[in-house]
Amino acid sequence: MNRRVRVAMLDSGVFANNAHIRHPPHGGVTIVSEGERPGFQDTLGHGTAVCALLQQMAPEADLFAVKIFDQRLATSLSIVLRAIEWCVQEQMDVINLSLGTSNEAHRESFLAAIADVQSHHAVLVSAYDLNGTLMLPGSLPGVVGVVEDAGCPRESYRVIRDGPVRLAACPYPLNIDGVPRERNLRGVSFSVAHISAQIARSWTRIPNPSDPLDYLARGAPMLLSDA
Repeated sequence: MNRRVRVAMLDSGVFANNAHIRHPPHGGVTIVSEGERPGFQDTLGHGTAVCALLQQMAPEADLFAVKIFDQRLATSLSIVLRAIEWCVQEQMDVINLSLGTSNEAHRESFLAAIADVQSHHAVLVSAYDLNGTLMLPGSLPGVVGVVEDAGCPRESYRVIRDGPVRLAACPYPLNIDGVPRERNLRGVSFSVAHISAQIARSWTRIPNPSDPLDYLARGAPMLLSDA
């Protein structure tokens, strides 16, 4: 492999001066309904927490901030699809998608985006479900679907095999000194980031980069995988 693995974080951007951020992302963009804008300053904190987690767990990866959230953790289908398209054009390897929807009207649009991602030998990682409700695109074929497991150690993951294979991982960002974990952020989006980090760490060993689930399900070196 001639270059480092490239991981795109589709989230609220990154605040590079945060104490948990080791160095600024290698690049990025803000996606709005009108198109693209330069910069990716985070005003919500969520994307910054995702970036800090990925920097610690996958230091060998080049991270790119793709800002799709602004004033709140909500966006539109057109912005998400445009962001995924940007990732394909910019040759991202791993697309970490911190969102999901149960709106079935979006299925065909996501299926087309997934096919485009796979055709460029990249992988999309997203939430499989939320409180038992299946999410798109995370529950669709061709996506690495992730669920949260508060009992899973940070450096491990669990394989769930009843039905479509999916992965379970820790739902917490990095710890904050002096703050109990239960008072920190929590959610399946951080489980997604944990799995994106595991994929980035294993990237050069995955036989088919556009479909890493089989490799992860068999257990990457030094990782826990069990049903």
